[in-house]
Formats: sequence, C-alpha cells, structure tokens
Amino acid sequence: MMSAKQDKLIIGRQPLIEAINSGKAIDKIFFQKNVEGENIHTIRQLARENNIPIQVVPIEKLNSLSRANHQGVMAFAARIVYMDLQQVIDHTVSNGEIPLLIMLDGVTDVRNIGGIARTAVCTGAHAIIIPDKGVGALNEEAMKSSAGALDMIHVCRVNSLLKAVDTLHLNGIQVYTSEMRAEKNVDELVLNEPCCIIMGDEGKGVQPYLAKAADAFFKIPMAGKFDSFNVSVATGIILYEAMKQRMK
Repeated sequence: MMSAKQDKLIIGRQPLIEAINSGKAIDKIFFQKNVEGENIHTIRQLARENNIPIQVVPIEKLNSLSRANHQGVMAFAARIVYMDLQQVIDHTVSNGEIPLLIMLDGVTDVRNIGGIARTAVCTGAHAIIIPDKGVGALNEEAMKSSAGALDMIHVCRVNSLLKAVDTLHLNGIQVYTSEMRAEKNVDELVLNEPCCIIMGDEGKGVQPYLAKAADAFFKIPMAGKFDSFNVSVATGIILYEAMKQRMK
C-alpha cells in the first residue's frame, strides 16, 4: 500500500512538467546531482516562473523516496495552493478591507507556522508571506497545528522577502518588525491602517537587510527577564492588538 508521503510524490520528468502546466501546486523539486538531458531546462524554467524551490540531492535521496524510475527528478505536491501577493492585496482592497499581513523570516518549524495561521484567521489577518527557501513544506503536520486554518487564509510564497516588502510599499502598506531595544511598545503602533508585520526566527530575529527596509520597530513588553516569546505566541499578541484597534 502506498504511504501518504509517497502519494504526494510526483516521479519523473514528463509527469512533473504536466503537473505544473495543469496548475498543480508544487512544494519542492528534487534534482539528482549533475542531472542533465531532455526536459531538465524546461523544468528549471517552469520552477522559476512558478516560484518553486529546487534542491539538488544525491541519487540515494531519490532512491530512498521511491524505487520507481525517477529519471533524476522528483517533486512533492503541495498540501495548499500558494497565492500571488499582488493578487491577494488587490482582492483584499476590492473587498473594502484594510490589509493586515504577516511575513515570516526564518521561521522553519511548521508547528509554529500552523499556530500562526490559526491565530491569523481568528484575528482577521488576510495573508501569510513566506520565502520559497528555508521553510519546511506546509504538510499534514502544519495543517494539523493550524486546525485547518491554512486552508482558510492566503499563503503567498515569494522568491525574495525584500522584493515582497517593495511590493507592500508600492501598495501603501506599512511594514513593522520587532526589536527588543525599540522605543515603541506594540500597542503604540498604528495597526488599523494597511500594514504587514515581519516575524523572525526566535534565535536570530529578522535579518538585518530586511529589518532595514521596515518602516518602524516595536517591542512587546515583558514582566520577566526571559529571552523572548515563542514566535507563534508573539504573533498572537501583535495580531490581537491589531484586531482590537480595528474593532474600535
């Protein structure tokens, strides 16, 4: 009997090309190291056009996933459908709503992403923006952690978070990020206007080049001297503050 993991595998060059051309969402493509030949250039081009990450792996990795004739190419079908950021912004504005988005930088634990998605839906956020590399596949574990919320919120996968910030700015959306030494507390931010919050990895935080592009910094006050909040919890605090401001 085929496992759920195998069931989501797309094996071989032509089946993958057909899957992408049919609009099927793809999480990641695996290329065997030094793979060449027919259709490889086509797959690379389709991957670029559709923001699908490619990972080069040894043949042993592919053989461990399937014993079928993979021709040096495999892919995982996505559990969710990724959306275009500009289209999500346009859709939100056309519905007469004020955009509220979350951008995740370096958040790799799919359980945290699932928890963030659940909170985002509960507080009225419109989308989660993730990079096409460095994030685990939004699989069944992520879906379970989100209690199904990942099916209820737009997820935009982009090949550059910095370019995504440019897109946000071009649409009049303010970008905020946390900084422990910031002067403003989170409740001093104006969150009832179009905005996007960048949330970083708990250890490294938001990457400097990305933080530099933000419009303002804020901090979440803490009573104790512990290092920081869990990223999912911190996102919940911020989004709840945004919901409060928007309900007034």
